[in-house]
Amino acid sequence: MARKYFGTDGIRGRANGVITPDLALKVGQATGLVFQRGEHRHRVVIGKDTRLSGYMIETALVAGFTSVGMDVLLLGPMPTPAVAMLTRSMRSDLGVMISASHNLFDDNGIKLFGPDGYKLSDNLELEIERLVDSDLSRRLAKSAALGRAKRIDGVHDRYIEFAKRTLPKNLSLDGLRVVVDCANGAAYRVAPEALWELGAEVISIGVEPDGFNINKECGSTAPEALALKVREMRADIGIALDGDADRVVVVDERGHVVDGDQLLAVIAESWQEDGRLAKPGVVATVMSNLGLERHLATLGLTLVRTPVGDRYVLEQMREQGYNLGGEPSGHIILSDYTTTGDGFVAALQLLAVVKKKNQPVSRLCHRFEALPQVTKNVRYRGGRPHEHASVRSAIADAEKRLNGHGRLIVRPSGTEPVIRVTGEGDDTVLIEEVVDGIVDALSEIAA
Repeated sequence: MARKYFGTDGIRGRANGVITPDLALKVGQATGLVFQRGEHRHRVVIGKDTRLSGYMIETALVAGFTSVGMDVLLLGPMPTPAVAMLTRSMRSDLGVMISASHNLFDDNGIKLFGPDGYKLSDNLELEIERLVDSDLSRRLAKSAALGRAKRIDGVHDRYIEFAKRTLPKNLSLDGLRVVVDCANGAAYRVAPEALWELGAEVISIGVEPDGFNINKECGSTAPEALALKVREMRADIGIALDGDADRVVVVDERGHVVDGDQLLAVIAESWQEDGRLAKPGVVATVMSNLGLERHLATLGLTLVRTPVGDRYVLEQMREQGYNLGGEPSGHIILSDYTTTGDGFVAALQLLAVVKKKNQPVSRLCHRFEALPQVTKNVRYRGGRPHEHASVRSAIADAEKRLNGHGRLIVRPSGTEPVIRVTGEGDDTVLIEEVVDGIVDALSEIAA
């Protein structure tokens, strides 16, 4: 069944366009009703990133949850994985993160976590959608049963200690000069502090949020500023988080960007050496480079592929018993520690390998040669243009030309109205040509 509000990562859209106070209020009410189980006093924790619209959405959610009798604990700006962790730690019935992740400030979103810290199932999201579109007036709490709301202090320290405990007890980052770019987002306080406590020399950028500058020319989607700062400061490594810190991109000491596929390879190899892989393999999406798959095979490890979206990676990990997975965008899931992608904890795992191997990041994080990969986006207004007959024909022609010597992926984004066309193979010219052919066909339909 098609979902009306939820995408692959919660509800997301233009603030005060798609994500309105009215919608947030109804989501709070609907979700609160779904998660009221038992006779105990129910509670929800709410975190957010640094977008201006976070104030508006937070207030509307509080009104929704308290109106159905749930108590609300407000965390303020905190990384998404911290909200998931605190949902479990604080014995809450529900966790909410207000964020549009790597999008610019004028978008926002609502991510939901169950009491176990995991994102909700499709069935639960469909149930919430059904309630959002129904009349809930008769299900509101009585006057004496309304919920309360309060802000919680000290949550930043809780997450910092949690992140540090994912490393060996005696590990120190002493001697490492680290540039960290927090994207003017949710990790602007916790990431620099944790690195400093671990002994690193820390240079911080993207730590001056003003409500408008989240992900703006900074963070994991725009690592150019980080690369410049790494070279300028002659740092050993640069770490770029996104707006809600659930993904990470690394820059080596030469200023070259290291993507999530290389990070997966580094962590997989290290964990294999230490006997820490739960199963001999890694879970990734269809977007991970074929070079990663070939490299893992040389180590005796398999690459299990899923549809795009960290929720699908995590589902496969839980079903099949893997403890390492991720996406090339930098969503790295380490299920021994976290219930969702955690960019900062993934960065700490890499730093531990840097200290263990005592090698420069440029050498350590170049585990394989990536095959040429081309991705182009086509914006559309509605419908399913990728299923149109002319587009299907273009895709068939492209696959015939590739003749098994490459991969082709055509998919709608789960977070914005675009069709993403990706080609991968050894012949760059051929890949460009087949991708352009599909883009042209899509553009005619989407115009």
